Amino acid sequence: MNIVIVDYGLCNMLSVSNALKALGASSLVSQDPRDLRSADRVILPGVGAFEDGMAGLRQDGFVEEISAYVQTGGPLLGICLGMQMLMDRSFEFGEFAGLGLIAGEVRPVDSVSTSGERLRVPHIGWNGLMSSGRLWNGEILDGLPEGAEMYFVHSFRVEPRDSNHVLAVTDYGGRRFCSVVAKGNVSGCQFHPEKSSRMGLSILRNFINNKRS
Repeated sequence: MNIVIVDYGLCNMLSVSNALKALGASSLVSQDPRDLRSADRVILPGVGAFEDGMAGLRQDGFVEEISAYVQTGGPLLGICLGMQMLMDRSFEFGEFAGLGLIAGEVRPVDSVSTSGERLRVPHIGWNGLMSSGRLWNGEILDGLPEGAEMYFVHSFRVEPRDSNHVLAVTDYGGRRFCSVVAKGNVSGCQFHPEKSSRMGLSILRNFINNKRS
């Protein structure tokens, strides 16, 4: 299987590559968008600001190739900033257009809990996944128990326009935000599965092996 990890200058490709290696899967870290044309799976990781991420994708010519890849039915997984860039637009330090693969917006993480206490932003640490009402069978969360904890590092969150695209949510200070999205062959995790121990590796394994991916 040809797994391509997109390298546009704002991601820790080594940790993702090592996680795949732990699962017995090899991958290609690529700065050449043409590599997506022969890919069986594509992973779009990322850390940092939304504007910088999209600028990197545009500068390297990945925007058009990612869109073309998805249109052919190719499975795509966005991680952290990579998930956010799947949306239509972000309001991080302005308003910026995203890839538009899943209708929705990127908004700041709430800084006040439902009880009025200040919340730490960025949201850093381990937190659980809860059902959004969608079944996880056949998706990247297949086989995971509700409450499975993942490692988060983020200051912004996604708001999909269609609630059917929300696969899991996470509670932070009594406020729930979308932590996993899924729309057909496009999926995304707000957390870092490659840094989330056994449960995170299960997500990557599902992405590699699931016939619905």
